[in-house]
Amino acid sequence: MRTIKVLGRSLLVSYLLSALFLTLLALALFQMKLSPSAVSGGVYAVYGLSCFIGGVLAGKGSGSRRFFWGLCSGLLYFLILALMSFLLNGSLGEDSGRLPLILGICAACGTVGGMIS
Repeated sequence: MRTIKVLGRSLLVSYLLSALFLTLLALALFQMKLSPSAVSGGVYAVYGLSCFIGGVLAGKGSGSRRFFWGLCSGLLYFLILALMSFLLNGSLGEDSGRLPLILGICAACGTVGGMIS
């Protein structure tokens, strides 16, 4: 039960940070007229940073097997992101070929965050 609370809290913080960082990225896009590749890189960075911080929180909260709980946090972040995209769009979108990359970013950053915690 404690682990579910820890993962829930880490996911909540991860998604709140994602919302904040994506808002800042949108403002930067509006102000600086960023290229599509810069925006895409920024979105990947937001995913990575959010999963990293979520992994740190999951690792600290779990106390043991921190890398595993960081990995779980990153994977759950990705699964919820993909599920919401599917439910809202009826598909995984035109960028579905990038899903393995996004999965790797989320899993790796969550794991590293858990290991550092």
